[in-house]
Amino acid sequence: MNHTLRNTLASVALAATLGFVTSVNAAEPSDQHAAAAPAANKAIETKEALRDLWVEHVFWVRNVVVETLAGNKAAATAAEQEVVANAKQIAGAIEPFYGKAASDKLFGLLAGHYGAVKQYLDATVAGSAAKQDAAWKNIGANAEEIAVFLSGANPNLPIDTLRGLLLGHGGHHVQQIKQLHDKQYAAEAQTWAAMRQHMYVIADALAGAIAKQFPDKFK
Repeated sequence: MNHTLRNTLASVALAATLGFVTSVNAAEPSDQHAAAAPAANKAIETKEALRDLWVEHVFWVRNVVVETLAGNKAAATAAEQEVVANAKQIAGAIEPFYGKAASDKLFGLLAGHYGAVKQYLDATVAGSAAKQDAAWKNIGANAEEIAVFLSGANPNLPIDTLRGLLLGHGGHHVQQIKQLHDKQYAAEAQTWAAMRQHMYVIADALAGAIAKQFPDKFK
């Protein structure tokens, strides 16, 4: 998968989802502003909590990449444990709305996401283009699974938007791995900034859709 395609995927996903988030979080009519204030506060708190969790995801995965490339197995293992703990927290965040079975399902899917990214990292270290291609296919298949799951749980999450968003996210991971491996540190700094922004988009989309689906929980 080349850099141009990865950048295109990320850009399309970001643009599509920004428009989606705007529609999900549309303002209440003016005569409902006072009544909507508490709900708005709870929605903001949910969004900020999800933003923190998703940014931690890319932070710890990046640490795994950096320490793996440096040959620091102990640090890479510690970072990987944080990736798993973070995935459990992200999955746990949906439990109050969808139940434990859904939370467990999402955790499994997030574990699959990380597994495919780690597969790409290992293939890059090994210098195997064929294994990189196989890992990218797994990243894409996992993105499809997560999109189907989230869209099925919440009608306010269009599957096509989710698919593009998650593929863009996977593309960011792949791009970052290649740049760090090739010591393209200035380029990776730009990718890192884009990844953080992309996490805000994911978090805002999920928070907005949940608030719209469960208005009674945000009163």
